Amino acid sequence: MKIYNTFSKTKEEFIPLNPPNVTFYVCGPTVYDYFHIGNARSFVMADIARKYLEFNGFVVKFIMNITDIDDKIIKKSFEEKKSTREIADFFAAAFKEDLERLYVKPATLHPRATEHIDDIVRMINRLVDKGYAYEVDGTVFYDISKFKEYGKLSGKNLEELEAGSRIEINEKKRNPLDFVLWKKAKEGEPAWVSPWGKGRPGWHIECSAMSCKHLGETIDIHAGGNDLIFPHHENEIAQSEAANGKKFVRYWMHFGFLNFQNEKMSKSLGNFFTTREILSKYTTEAIRLFFSQTHYRGPLNFSEDLLSSAEKGAEKIRNFALRINEELSKDLQEGEYPDFSIKSFYDEFTNVMDDDLNTPQAVAVIFNFIREVNKVLDGGAKVNSKFLEDVKKFMTDTAQNVLGIVNFEKLEGNKKEALDDKLIELLIDIRQTLKKEKNYQLADLIRDRLNELGIVLQDKKEGTSYIRK
Repeated sequence: MKIYNTFSKTKEEFIPLNPPNVTFYVCGPTVYDYFHIGNARSFVMADIARKYLEFNGFVVKFIMNITDIDDKIIKKSFEEKKSTREIADFFAAAFKEDLERLYVKPATLHPRATEHIDDIVRMINRLVDKGYAYEVDGTVFYDISKFKEYGKLSGKNLEELEAGSRIEINEKKRNPLDFVLWKKAKEGEPAWVSPWGKGRPGWHIECSAMSCKHLGETIDIHAGGNDLIFPHHENEIAQSEAANGKKFVRYWMHFGFLNFQNEKMSKSLGNFFTTREILSKYTTEAIRLFFSQTHYRGPLNFSEDLLSSAEKGAEKIRNFALRINEELSKDLQEGEYPDFSIKSFYDEFTNVMDDDLNTPQAVAVIFNFIREVNKVLDGGAKVNSKFLEDVKKFMTDTAQNVLGIVNFEKLEGNKKEALDDKLIELLIDIRQTLKKEKNYQLADLIRDRLNELGIVLQDKKEGTSYIRK
């Protein structure tokens, strides 16, 4: 398996530090609002990378942090007259709900910055003691001039950065590019006790401290959007390697932007749609198919037309899955196993996914598989249940458990719900007959029992309808 390493700018064979264990860190959200569909692309592609590693037998410890204290959270708390904790808790819960709806597997842990203040303070202390950081009037800065390899991830030249710096001049800094590790508290803002006085951590140090705490001083994979390469990930390297004296990350993965009308989708530009908005219009399978049809490193243009097209593709996959389930429900004892190599499709899938997670080609393998199986089923040959079970297993292993573009459990749930609807309608018809026969006692009993089950009947002139409580 090869992964494109942003650090070396080449595809490298993936060899974890302690196989079969893999340590995997992804930069999570700052929880002051619902995350947008551009963020969702990064979360989904990281999820696919993690699931493919697990498909290959690796044991992945997957950490995605939550930044729960930040200027934006503080601003939101003032606007809504709520505490920063209330704001962060609400949007952290919403974040996890939306990830679940996107079929993103729960992280091994979602560490929160405010729960790791002691770890953050200890790391800053080490940097101060080693001469990489300095304190001015209660604020601690990282001195980038002391880290001689600064810029090695992004490829940015320090002298050019300094010359072209547009960063607001801060007379307290030794260098305009020095960044905050610990921010002195302002009146009315949340603050924690530290050796430098009351304050709160800077954004970059949070990820360094939390990744080190939960994954160790050297981690296998660190992932995030392209916009995080500089300065966030560059600063993480400077902090972590200076504090620990070890290589911080072995493989850097970065996801391309989701663009809208040829501009990067972002909250600052106001050209975004929340994940919740998109999930209200399109299925999860369509969204994940839309993301998977473009390689994770490349830019992806967002449009309703492209999502509608992905919905049609997802429907084809869904119809195939329904067909397999239906065939499996039949008596197939007299069928036979056709001359069909499912293993060859597994080989194709792994070959393309091993090549830096080439999901567009993996999707093509899935559609080719569906086409070839349909040919067998349409040809009139009687197949046995073993063949159909193997077909379903391939789709489950690849399309469901890695790409997330079909969900057999959801299909079974939908089938059960459809059966429930038919049974409710049958009871409504029986109740109508009972009322015509003036058997009101039994008619009312049906209504009351359905109500206890959460089904509320609504009698109107045009007939009886129902809603679920």
